[in-house]
Amino acid sequence: MRSRHASRAAVRSPRRQRGLTLFGLLSWAIIIGAVSYVGLRVFPTVNEYLTIQRSIEKIAAASPASVAEARAAFDRQKDIEYSISSIGGKDLEVTKENDKVVLKFAYDKEIPLYGPVFLLIKYEGRSR
Repeated sequence: MRSRHASRAAVRSPRRQRGLTLFGLLSWAIIIGAVSYVGLRVFPTVNEYLTIQRSIEKIAAASPASVAEARAAFDRQKDIEYSISSIGGKDLEVTKENDKVVLKFAYDKEIPLYGPVFLLIKYEGRSR
């Protein structure tokens, strides 16, 4: 009797299997692919934003004497930096706070994803 009972217990409790099914693998591949695609489309715009931010920090540190001089300095920097294409010197807001020049900017970037689907990112920044 014991031999019958022991064999039944072995049949009833098989080891639990682990791993991904083909459906699970395809689902993860689609999710990772979609996130990677969006990331690759967004990366150049983030790079442009960071380049603009560094440029206005550099210009504000030089403390331009006038608004026209600050805008001209940004346009010169834009000619040097190939990645800046969304804004120009005319788009900068130049103010003074506590005898310090402050440059501000804001712009929208539409990123086409697929057909009529776009991703809209609103960038804004200012010098310190």
